[in-house]
Amino acid sequence: MIPISRIQKELRQTLGRTDLPIRGQRLQGKVRDSYVLGDGRRILIATDRISAFDCVLGTIPFKGQVLNQMATFWFEKTADIAPNHVLDVPDPAVMVVAECEQLPLEFIVRGYITGVTETSAWTNYQRGVRNFCGNILPEGLRKDQKLERPILTPTTKHEKHDRNVSREEAIAEGLITPELFDRASDLCFRLFERGQQFAATRGLILVDTKYELGLRNGVLTVTDEIHTPDSSRYWFADTYEELFRAGREQRKLDKEYVREWLAAQGFRGEGTPPVIPDEVRVEAARRYIEAYELITGRPFEVSEEPPIERIQRNLRSQGYLPG
Repeated sequence: MIPISRIQKELRQTLGRTDLPIRGQRLQGKVRDSYVLGDGRRILIATDRISAFDCVLGTIPFKGQVLNQMATFWFEKTADIAPNHVLDVPDPAVMVVAECEQLPLEFIVRGYITGVTETSAWTNYQRGVRNFCGNILPEGLRKDQKLERPILTPTTKHEKHDRNVSREEAIAEGLITPELFDRASDLCFRLFERGQQFAATRGLILVDTKYELGLRNGVLTVTDEIHTPDSSRYWFADTYEELFRAGREQRKLDKEYVREWLAAQGFRGEGTPPVIPDEVRVEAARRYIEAYELITGRPFEVSEEPPIERIQRNLRSQGYLPG
């Protein structure tokens, strides 16, 4: 684990955005900058931006590198289940990927009932929802309780705020065909099972996760990221039962730490978000890095070089930027 002092130093040079001299269209998402090359490839740069409650809220040191390297690790671990869009990883924070026809849904698989966002299972359950995205939930569940079996709870994409939809609603709205939804559902459950099994070998619980899928030459392909601390919740397995029985918060290694801090300040996506203090940014970075090291079994290696300079150097040396 890198020293806290090194994380604090990185606060002064986080990667907030990129503007690289790459031919093609530049697009900016919540946490990634992408450059469409026009030849069936796209360069994805994982910045250090953090988003929660559908808002971009600043930066977390080393977050982009963790996100990209963790996704790379999991894409390799699941390649026998489904193809993914990765073509090259020229830098710790960069992927070159194949263009895919993205499905207009995010597929969220949940093994436990938890969460603080508007689309989370626990938030909806507290409000009395028992038919959650087509899944009938029993009475008497408690926060962080393990579900009898994992459930799929899709949300829409490309809307101002994500919206929960059931299979029937997604089909009725013309977002997806029944056949494609069922293929995607089966694939996501198999990916989640692999993720949970591997996380267990690391002493962790993969609580829930989000998958984004696309079609490449008609084949379902995993895109964006997979099983990262941004798209997933991870809890420590050794204290789960004790904390659950006591009604206490789980020990977490994911973005939920930041979401809960924001919620404690009264922010859940509406109004002006609070400024995240440096101590929260540093602790979030520490958790991201710990998650990477625990799951991959690899040390997290950092450079003293500012990330934007490193990225430009690596892309230039491999021909993605003009010399």
